[in-house]
Amino acid sequence: MDNVITLYHGSDHVIETPLYGGGKRNNDYGQGFYCTADLELAKEWSVYAIDREGFVNAYEFESTGLRILNLDRESILTWIAVLLNNRQFEMKGNLARAAFSYLSENFLVDYESYDVITGWRADDSYFAFAGDFINGAISVQQLERAVKLGNLGVQYVMKSRESFRRLTFTEAIPVSSAYFEKRMRRDQEARNSYLYGEREMFDKNELFITDIMRQELKRDDARLQ
Repeated sequence: MDNVITLYHGSDHVIETPLYGGGKRNNDYGQGFYCTADLELAKEWSVYAIDREGFVNAYEFESTGLRILNLDRESILTWIAVLLNNRQFEMKGNLARAAFSYLSENFLVDYESYDVITGWRADDSYFAFAGDFINGAISVQQLERAVKLGNLGVQYVMKSRESFRRLTFTEAIPVSSAYFEKRMRRDQEARNSYLYGEREMFDKNELFITDIMRQELKRDDARLQ
């Protein structure tokens, strides 16, 4: 991460001073302040309904000396492990429960000890892709390709009090309600590409969750790089 970057947070209101300790605990990476470096994505995330307008809050962020966990550079299984320990996930069978335990034990990192986390955003459709992986329907390679279908990019999450202090508000950009349709279209296109593309494919040489557990793969295994 560059030392000083511009970050955006989409919301239905102006947020000049983000509140440390606020936010939902069951977001992707737990409680924190979620941002993106992509202005267009922030505009989409700011509009929650077809008849509502929103705001993109812009900040300058200075990261020198902060502890940053780049989940987008880790094995995607570490991303899954963090996600499953925060988002509400229905364990539909023994395989899913066994996979959850295995990933938590072997791939979960101490993400709460970091100041900032970067990693893929898990919209509802992307969380569904993760569910398919946990339930053995797709391989880890298919999952990696699937999370890139909607071009959601990387989100930045402020976790520590110090990271919040490093955010300097610069402006609030009004966003038209038309961005709601753009957001829904992006999600639907990603779902369609997945359902009629990735999910229908099968390669016996790719790794499924059963292979990963049976072969006892760990975070540093070259087969997951």
